[in-house]
Amino acid sequence: MSAAITYRTAIHEDWVDYNGHLRDAYYLLIFSYATDALMERIGLDADSRGQNGHSLFTLEAHVNYLHEVKLGAQVWVQTHLVEFDHKRLLVYHTLHREGFDETLAASEQMLLHVDLAGPKSAPFGERSLQALRALAEQQPEQAALQWRARALSLSR
Repeated sequence: MSAAITYRTAIHEDWVDYNGHLRDAYYLLIFSYATDALMERIGLDADSRGQNGHSLFTLEAHVNYLHEVKLGAQVWVQTHLVEFDHKRLLVYHTLHREGFDETLAASEQMLLHVDLAGPKSAPFGERSLQALRALAEQQPEQAALQWRARALSLSR
């Protein structure tokens, strides 16, 4: 079983640089859209955000650029829920394309559930917690998350 596919897109002309490669910022944009799709799956879609005033904010994001992505490529994001508590999620997104077995990029992100009236952190509602538990039960083991928790350093 693989992680859930949360987003699919083609690489647009205005997303590529002078080398014909996907610009750094657009990797994060693609992962951001995958987070939006995850929000819908856990009951934080646009309608519910409007009704209950709750959303997710990104606290931290790490991106590993592993292979080039070129104009026109059809890519998708797989999202793995690493862990969660009563108001935070740790997710791991990976970027893929047809005919290439290796991960193109990976992003680990810490997300916070927020009451927008504050804004301030707030516990997840029961609907979201149930959806998070179901996602955690349905996904594969975490052994394939090889780019997780990497620190930047010039010396080892």
